Amino acid sequence: MTNAYQQAYDKSLKDPSAFWGEAASAVHWYKTWDKVLDDSNKPFYRWFVGAETNTCYNAVDRHVKDGRGKQAAIIYDSPVSNTSRTISYDELLDQVSRLAGAMAALGVAKGDRVLLYMPMIPEAVIGMLATARLGAIHSVVFGGFAPSELAVRINDAKPKVILSASCGIEGSKVLAYKPMLDEAINLSDFKPSHTIMAQRPQAKAELIAGRDLDWAEACAGAKPADCVPVKATDPLYILYTSGTTGAPKGVVRDNGGHMVALLWSMKYVYNIKPGEVFWAASDVGWVVGHSYICYGPLLNGSTTVVYEGKPVGTPDAGAFWRMISQYKIASLFTAPTAFRAIKREDPNAELLKKYDMSCMRALFLAGERSDPDTINWAVSNLKVPVVDHWWQTETGWAIAANCLGLHEFPIKPGSPTKPVPGWGLEVLDEGHQPCEAGKVGSLVVRLPLPPGALLTLWNADQRCIDSYYSEFPGCYKTADAGMIDEDGYAYVMSRTDDIINVAGHRLSTGGMEEVLASHPDVAECAVIGVADQLKGQLPLGFICLKAGVTKTDDQVIAEVVKLVREKIGPVAAFKTCTVVKRLPKTRSGKILRGTMQKIADNQDFKMPATIDDPAILEEIEESLEGVGYAKARKESAE
Repeated sequence: MTNAYQQAYDKSLKDPSAFWGEAASAVHWYKTWDKVLDDSNKPFYRWFVGAETNTCYNAVDRHVKDGRGKQAAIIYDSPVSNTSRTISYDELLDQVSRLAGAMAALGVAKGDRVLLYMPMIPEAVIGMLATARLGAIHSVVFGGFAPSELAVRINDAKPKVILSASCGIEGSKVLAYKPMLDEAINLSDFKPSHTIMAQRPQAKAELIAGRDLDWAEACAGAKPADCVPVKATDPLYILYTSGTTGAPKGVVRDNGGHMVALLWSMKYVYNIKPGEVFWAASDVGWVVGHSYICYGPLLNGSTTVVYEGKPVGTPDAGAFWRMISQYKIASLFTAPTAFRAIKREDPNAELLKKYDMSCMRALFLAGERSDPDTINWAVSNLKVPVVDHWWQTETGWAIAANCLGLHEFPIKPGSPTKPVPGWGLEVLDEGHQPCEAGKVGSLVVRLPLPPGALLTLWNADQRCIDSYYSEFPGCYKTADAGMIDEDGYAYVMSRTDDIINVAGHRLSTGGMEEVLASHPDVAECAVIGVADQLKGQLPLGFICLKAGVTKTDDQVIAEVVKLVREKIGPVAAFKTCTVVKRLPKTRSGKILRGTMQKIADNQDFKMPATIDDPAILEEIEESLEGVGYAKARKESAE
């Protein structure tokens, strides 16, 4: 008998209009669509053409009208500032409509842009919703981005108003935002008319008369604004991808398709009911924060969590367990790097035993490849399904997952399970022909992409075509390499530029990382390809050791080299590995392999704007010098 997943998947590909038209009945429309799917301007497909709606109405007002006003909408917990509060749907409606009114008084209207430069406080979510309420387009820039990077995004989005806060808090460090925002505006050719600043007690922002408004004062004196109907195909937001080279790409998301997809995913991917607490431990500056801190849970009538802290050190490696137990969180969604950090500090999960975790039904991991060792550790300690799922800024939600609301499949560590309904996932070889089961190739998605995926790039249709649609005609290029096995499980091995060519053999660095991570003393690892005169490229490994390891670094290195030879074979030519204290990452937890590779090969590189701590690169350079690389690197000017 065909399971519910297979039925949904088959229908979504055979008759996408019927499938998504049915899903759209869960959304409130001021006017329904003339056509579910418009394919008249390929590859720019449009969903729910002719329909009118408002995302904020669906995320807030609708639930108040349906009697959920007293229910918690947002739980805010900030161990770094020792504060917490709960905001009901009634309170959220009041705060959102007042901020929208304050922005409307400044001239913000349908189609205008509003930029947010915010820490992880509820005002970040309130700002996104208030912008959507007016039919305006928000662009969230990760709080703490350097002024030069912020200026590039101001120039591109041209926001009428900027929403910000006086500071963010990183661990024990208070990071003043206002001086960076002022510098960014000075650097930018485009000048916003106003900023609205949320003042925090840890640092007060100096306001410029005539331009800067105090958030609390502006909202207190504002007339609450009603929702503005917009077309389903109108943009909801621009989110700039965190590329390390070239101008950032502004991914554009629509209103209608975005709502339909996220609401469907809350029910069928995450299996979350209205009223339940869902926690995406990310940041509003990233796509996960947009989809599953702000919009997904609130569209679903659930309770979302805004957490200002780290998985370890706030105050210890039990921070996540405390949150889940205290707030009765049904599902947690985080990056594998968070669990590797917890595992490294508390390998035997002693801190977990202090908390009642009976409320937790599932753990979802995404943002980077989840190594089997981390998944097995989480499964054995949490004793709930651990769902590795795969998606991208451009896709907006999961391409492949174990859809717990449809059918729970057995977990295969290393695989994000099966393609999600709507996503026609295929593996193509270098000749653009389908690969046989188990063979690694380029992962692509047959068009049309489902609702919720990118509309285009902001003011850059041709760049969108060049980036995603030109290489594989009729398909979206994920730029990930992987395979689909004989059971239909997808495997994402690495970015296609992380496939290395060793003496003519195409090898996945991700496959080698899996082997390294399986060693009992390794907490975290990365493998890059470095230039070699004889073989073209050779793999080079970096490993971080777990707390309390008594072996010498050389002993562990010898063991992991032997392990790769046993598991992958001599063809991998894996002989060089170095032990490091930590790996360079973006603030969202992605390892900066490309930057590490440039350092190893003595190439110039631009400091990645998204790097969590630039000092790590010096540590990496020293480690590389110890194994004969990075001898003549010169860093290019930022």
